[in-house]
Amino acid sequence: MLPLLFLFFLFFLLCSVDVATSFPAHADLSNCTQTFDCGPLRNLTYPFTGGTRPSYCGPPEFHLTCVDDSPELTIGLLSYRILKLDPAHQNMTVARSDLWNSSCTDKLANSTLESEFFSYDDDDDMDVTIFYGCNSTFIDPMPQNWFLCDLNFPFKDAYYLIGPVPLDPIVSAFKCAVGITVPILKTTAAVLVGNRSLFKEAIMAGFNVNYTNPYEKQCAECLNVNGLCGFDSDKNRPVCICGKRLCDPAGKKTGIAIGLAVGGAILFGIFVGFYFYYFIQRKKRKLAAETQSKEVPTPLTSTSVATPSTNLSQSQSIPSYPSFTSKPDYDNKASTYFGVQVFTYTELEEATENFNPAKELGDGGFGTVYYGKLPDGRVVAVKRLYENNFKRVEQFMNEVEILTRLEHRNLVKLYGCTSKRSRELLLVYEYIPNGTVADHLHGKRVESGFLSWPVRLSIAIDTADALAYLHRNDVIHRDVKSNNILLDNDFCVKVADFGLSRLFPNDATHVSTAPQGTPGYVDPEYYQCYQLTDKSDVYSFGVVLIELLSSLQAVDTNRHRLDINLANLAVNKIQNHLVNELVDPLLGFETNVSVRRMTTAVAELAFRCLQQEKDMRPTMDEVLKGLKAVQNEDLGSENGEAVVLDIGADEVGLLRNMPPPLSPDSNGTDKLVSSSTTPSSF
Repeated sequence: MLPLLFLFFLFFLLCSVDVATSFPAHADLSNCTQTFDCGPLRNLTYPFTGGTRPSYCGPPEFHLTCVDDSPELTIGLLSYRILKLDPAHQNMTVARSDLWNSSCTDKLANSTLESEFFSYDDDDDMDVTIFYGCNSTFIDPMPQNWFLCDLNFPFKDAYYLIGPVPLDPIVSAFKCAVGITVPILKTTAAVLVGNRSLFKEAIMAGFNVNYTNPYEKQCAECLNVNGLCGFDSDKNRPVCICGKRLCDPAGKKTGIAIGLAVGGAILFGIFVGFYFYYFIQRKKRKLAAETQSKEVPTPLTSTSVATPSTNLSQSQSIPSYPSFTSKPDYDNKASTYFGVQVFTYTELEEATENFNPAKELGDGGFGTVYYGKLPDGRVVAVKRLYENNFKRVEQFMNEVEILTRLEHRNLVKLYGCTSKRSRELLLVYEYIPNGTVADHLHGKRVESGFLSWPVRLSIAIDTADALAYLHRNDVIHRDVKSNNILLDNDFCVKVADFGLSRLFPNDATHVSTAPQGTPGYVDPEYYQCYQLTDKSDVYSFGVVLIELLSSLQAVDTNRHRLDINLANLAVNKIQNHLVNELVDPLLGFETNVSVRRMTTAVAELAFRCLQQEKDMRPTMDEVLKGLKAVQNEDLGSENGEAVVLDIGADEVGLLRNMPPPLSPDSNGTDKLVSSSTTPSSF
């Protein structure tokens, strides 16, 4: 018995010593001594492979193919031409192969480097966004950044924008099928601004990428023993090549391991021997004791039989919704995440009938929203985040974290989500059936019924109440707009879409961040100073108030160029005491004294919200108080008297200096492209 145990343990230890002598069986490892050339790149060696250097001579992420004498590297789903390589500083200049010598591509994906090996050079690069399948029927004349591209979309128009796209009003003018982001060099962008016809050349000039080989340490150890660095793709690990065989970069490490294994086996054998000796001696003593006591009578004793018992203290908690029918795809064994239910992808796929296009409610800030019905009977709205949104995980977690820590009657409720490691990122909300404020003011529900002034004022108060609650809880919504204000069948408000929202530190006056949001609603001071505050939401809400007064869109390129931005139009009308020209005539401004008094007061409040300097704007609590006073007609005026706008000269001066709509070439650092459309209902 003992020899068998000893031999088994020795065999186990020897087998556990990883001496890789057969990798790869068919390979001529001496090939890794060779370099290779392709186009402008010469004497390429580790970590790069390709040409005469087999793939086992370096990590697969650095494998190059030579196409028409041009080196190409695959990162994620896209191929890039390497235009320049600097191994000393580990950076390269690359350009998308699918956009080489062409502004059109069927690879409709962002240029994202989701890899530990490659990263953008933020000092040298900036984004260009290319929009395809655009309907530009109403645009005349066509902008210089417009071109034609036939990609099997209903429309062949395409155009590009440089910088932070969400701030550009042209996004609302063109209705496009898809947009992709492509980095270019900042120096190239400066030339492109001066000559729009050089777009194709700007893309072909490429952008800078830094690269890192995480196996540099192992490679350095290999070089210290005069080896060559290689890579075992099957085991996903670096190897050291010495001549035509693999070697241990630590020299005698393998021999030491074998010696330790043998020594350990000997010690184990000695230990087992002592154990058996002790066991045998103990058994002998026990037998001797039993022999001596054979003649001694032994009293009868009752033998207790152990019976199995149920351990109630270990009962599992039961979720309030039906349990999963299959193994969930989330990280831990709990059925909640931040306190909300975690759904499987399969559950939500079934709830939406495989994401049936007929079930689409609209487009959310960063995804498509579908009507769904859960097995327990609840009707829900399921947001499916866009795959080409490279910040989708951040926005997903941001929305879950914020909505689970807040509860207010005018905030949309989050029922649950999938795991962040699920097949797709999905959010599940309560279903709000009556569309958005935008739908009722100037969208697809205009024909279903006109919103009276009392209803509009109630919507304004509900929305202000929700935003004031957010600010009291240190949350900035960051994307306040009529498309994000949902209505139930009683026209009660539910504020939605918190993908861009920010938690605001208690001791901070602002948060520095690149501008994001929707054209027409973005705080101009936020754009100029990159400082996000609660007053940024106040400005956006001021635009919503003007929408409620006028029934006009926040951005409309069919208006006069100075009035494309609704905030500019409203400020000009209010400054010149032409509120009657701003208010929707159907509200009864000219015929109803009460409506005239209240709409004029709300116009004054909106004017204060639209101040360019944030310190001149009221807080949301002050806005809420003002709106409630208007509703109660507590305006300091007798019935029948008109309200005179109380606009100071300093305010007029500030707003007269307000800049026009932002340029298509506005520069910024954030790479996020925000959709300007949101769901028609949740």
